Amino acid sequence: MQFVSKPRPDAKTLAPVISLFVLIMGTSLVTPGFLDISIVDGHIYGSLVDIVHRATPMLLVAVGMAIVIGTKGIDLSVGSIIAISGAVTAVLTVNTEWLPFVVMGCALLAGMACGLWNGLLVTVFGIQPIVATLILMVAGRGIAQMITGGQIVTFHSEFFNAIGNGFFAGLPLRVVLAIVIVVATALVLRKTALGLFFESVGANAESSRLMGIDSRMLILIAYVFSGFCSAMAGIILAADIRGADANNAGLWLELDAILAVVIAGASLSGGRIYLGLTVIGALIIQTLTTAILTSGLPAQYNLIVKASIVLLVLLIQSSRTRDFVKSRLMLARRSSHVE
Repeated sequence: MQFVSKPRPDAKTLAPVISLFVLIMGTSLVTPGFLDISIVDGHIYGSLVDIVHRATPMLLVAVGMAIVIGTKGIDLSVGSIIAISGAVTAVLTVNTEWLPFVVMGCALLAGMACGLWNGLLVTVFGIQPIVATLILMVAGRGIAQMITGGQIVTFHSEFFNAIGNGFFAGLPLRVVLAIVIVVATALVLRKTALGLFFESVGANAESSRLMGIDSRMLILIAYVFSGFCSAMAGIILAADIRGADANNAGLWLELDAILAVVIAGASLSGGRIYLGLTVIGALIIQTLTTAILTSGLPAQYNLIVKASIVLLVLLIQSSRTRDFVKSRLMLARRSSHVE
């Protein structure tokens, strides 16, 4: 078996970049001033900056999801992990005098523990990923509600306020944090053998095991990392609203994360990790959301459009769809030659 660590810049990899460019240009035509950028008090403002700012939680979740999908898995519990980590952040900030770094560490550990639980169900007990993570998707909301006592817990912290709405070097701090995490992940995946191992496990776990790769440990690491990314997103969302809403925090974000990975060109059957294009996919989704809202359409159309895009992309990726299109093109060519 041969695996290529870096995808070639073909039409498949360029499609997300072109789609993002077209979407931004199209939105700018119907929204005056959409492309305007201004600097106030050393801080950069503008609609494009706001898109990146709002996309940060989804982007982080999508990065973790990309690793999991690369190992031929899926994580439907990311929204619930966001709710749990947000609840831990709010409750510890209100009820303890712990340093914010300690509170943040506890929230991240809670998310990683959830990822560990998912990984153990998949690797040790052999439960299918979609079922294993569905368990925590359902139960996680209840756990978050137990932590908050069924209430929306509000808090005030300069540290977390800076994470949610602060700036660093002119950019939103949450964006800087996301950049650091994405770059660090990319370096680990592309500059070490770990990325190759993840992709090999996703392509063929049994062959990887025969080559001496510990596929179970790698899958476990993938789910723990997904839990870490979701917890980081939960902290940012809680810091943004200065509170924890166990019912609504991260709701439907698993759809956005999966869609971002699929838009990047990754197959749900695993074997490839397109980290940079996953970031582009997350920006496409947030730009699409912004375009729908600025066009005056009700916010409910977001879910319909996103679900339609998922279906369309999956149909395009389907080998049966490609075979059907090829057969139709061949029949059309033959009929044209006969005429």
